[in-house]
Amino acid sequence: MKKYLICIVTVTSVCFTGCEKFLDVNENPNEPSKVQESLVLPAIEYNLVHNVVAGWASIDAAHFMQLIALNQAPPNVGTYLLNPSDLNDTWYYIYTSCLQNLKLLKEQADESGNDIYAGIANVLTAYTLGYATDMWGDIPYSQGLNATETFHPGYDSQEAVYSSIQNLLDEAISRLQSAAGDAPGDRDYFYSGNAAQWIKAAYTLKARFYMHLSKAPNHMAAEQAQLALDALSNGMQSNDDDLRLVYDGTSGKENRWYRNFLPVETIVLSSKTVDSLVSRADPRIGQLISRSKLNNDYFGRTIGSSGIGALESYSLGGPYYASANSPLYLINYREALLLKAEATFILSGAEAAEPFYRQAIEADMSHLGVADGDGVNAYLANRGDINDENALSYIMEEKAVVNFLSPEIFNDWRRTGYPTLTAVQNAISAIPRKMLYPLNELTNNPQAQHSGDLLTNRVWWDTE
Repeated sequence: MKKYLICIVTVTSVCFTGCEKFLDVNENPNEPSKVQESLVLPAIEYNLVHNVVAGWASIDAAHFMQLIALNQAPPNVGTYLLNPSDLNDTWYYIYTSCLQNLKLLKEQADESGNDIYAGIANVLTAYTLGYATDMWGDIPYSQGLNATETFHPGYDSQEAVYSSIQNLLDEAISRLQSAAGDAPGDRDYFYSGNAAQWIKAAYTLKARFYMHLSKAPNHMAAEQAQLALDALSNGMQSNDDDLRLVYDGTSGKENRWYRNFLPVETIVLSSKTVDSLVSRADPRIGQLISRSKLNNDYFGRTIGSSGIGALESYSLGGPYYASANSPLYLINYREALLLKAEATFILSGAEAAEPFYRQAIEADMSHLGVADGDGVNAYLANRGDINDENALSYIMEEKAVVNFLSPEIFNDWRRTGYPTLTAVQNAISAIPRKMLYPLNELTNNPQAQHSGDLLTNRVWWDTE
């Protein structure tokens, strides 16, 4: 862990060197006494989206969820070959570029009495902690951000981290409601400093994290569902409320998934992803995936295939999510509706959940620019009504579409079993259920949690 606990001046300088044009930073970041909130926030937001949410651990999760495939002979990450060194990069960005800087941003905002920056810092800290603990389980937090106190911080239990997440979001909502201090304006890439939008995002994140614990030890599904519904009543209300980063799309400022699908990476879409959309005649298919350049058809690679095909024969990410200027989402309104559908199903059954399920599909069609004439009504009719037997599988299948390429799909599969997956051909183990602790952490900060760490281990909330 010692490697990651470095000062904000170094972190900010390094980040700006790599993404200077994207961040458009003109201020001097090297003032020794403090760093202005307006200077550090853009770097945090960019690194959180580009290097964490769409970073290597999320790409690995997309492989595990059989969303993408490598046009390489196995074994590879698609057949569950992963090494601790493969996770160093994401861990670094989580702790150094995000959590460490968010801590300093919050301290600076508290000192200056700026409730808007403090609230934003809390929301982003909660999101980042949630990402990390869902990927790894127990992680450093209460000791992990205090470089002056210890270079070998102990790990907090995932249960304790989840409690901290909800406390952070509650404090964020309170601070944002006061709206005291200078708003960041365009220094905030997500909401341009709009406190009301940040409050909606915080409530929606609360609902997401409540539902993650629907099967956690000592937690009741009905209780978590009710907490989620209570939070969603103040959460996102339309597609305009999405928490997202919009990429510029020019050289050096492209969407991370656009880069992931460049030929040098040999990443293509899997046959499972492509075939599921084709079989359902989903009218969103043209936005989600592209036709192959070679045959002008929708064609995915079978994960674990021994041969190597022509890259041009496979489908890649489509124009909405994988263009150079595509936005990248942390959480969105369509997910909020499906969280509401799931929670309502738990409490009141499929009939009560049906309207929210349909609203989510309709909202996603509208979001992607699919009109009724393009098959929205036909798709809904073909899918049919949900019932007590199929409701959870249908909700999660649609959630995988509205969260296309998102690491949240990994969380939903582990806690619900949907979308249904079986181990790929030439798999070297069962389907992974967590990330390995990174090599640098094993070397620099050995902990009891590292013993017997396997991809097939379960995090605390992922019960049988």
